[in-house]
Amino acid sequence: YSIQGNKLLGNKIYSLLYTLSQSNKNNQNKRSIDLLIDSSKHKVALSKNSAGKILSYKITLNTKIKVNDYFTNKKILHKTFTSSLTYKIQNQYSKTIELEKKTTDNLIEKTYRDLLILLTQNFL
Repeated sequence: YSIQGNKLLGNKIYSLLYTLSQSNKNNQNKRSIDLLIDSSKHKVALSKNSAGKILSYKITLNTKIKVNDYFTNKKILHKTFTSSLTYKIQNQYSKTIELEKKTTDNLIEKTYRDLLILLTQNFL
């Protein structure tokens, strides 16, 4: 496997996939694959008050996934997943940072679930 772009995001997605693969390591139908994960995260201010203070942000997670058969190099899946969520600024900065992290984790989980659905369809 290889990770490009935002390494932290890519490694989180890979970790979820790896954990799942380890639970199925004794499966007779397992396949060896080459995996490329290229992730990026963009955060933009979504709304501001009349004084110009930011009230909410929008986070967009873009993840390009390429899956090829390890032995034949045949393309199994080449797809870009894009998802966004918004969150509001909290009264305490630490709460805002915590909410941003939770929002990012939710986007990673959504990408992971969508990827699993497509991989399942492509392997069947």
